[in-house]
Amino acid sequence: MAQRTRVDLIDDLDGTEASETVTFILDGVGYEIDLSEKNAQKLREAAGPFVAAARKVSGGAKRQGRRGRAVGAGQATAIRAWAQSQGLNVSSRGRVSAEVREAYEKAHH
Repeated sequence: MAQRTRVDLIDDLDGTEASETVTFILDGVGYEIDLSEKNAQKLREAAGPFVAAARKVSGGAKRQGRRGRAVGAGQATAIRAWAQSQGLNVSSRGRVSAEVREAYEKAHH
């Protein structure tokens, strides 16, 4: 029996349809939030002055995040749905490949 899983992103702020998952780190804690295009833009505009004045962290933190990073079940489902919508080859079960995760992150950041 075949199954199809559908993931609908709902904006965590206002309950409307979300267009993306935004990931950010504040005080060493990582966060994800599903946002509509409008609310994602508001977040980026609000953070803009702080980002502009901040120093970028060296590649060490980025590399550390890529090494064996676990993907939660909810995030894996969202990544799979996105990958399938982009025509990428992704398994319906098991580990999401690093290539697919990286493509998802590039598309959503």
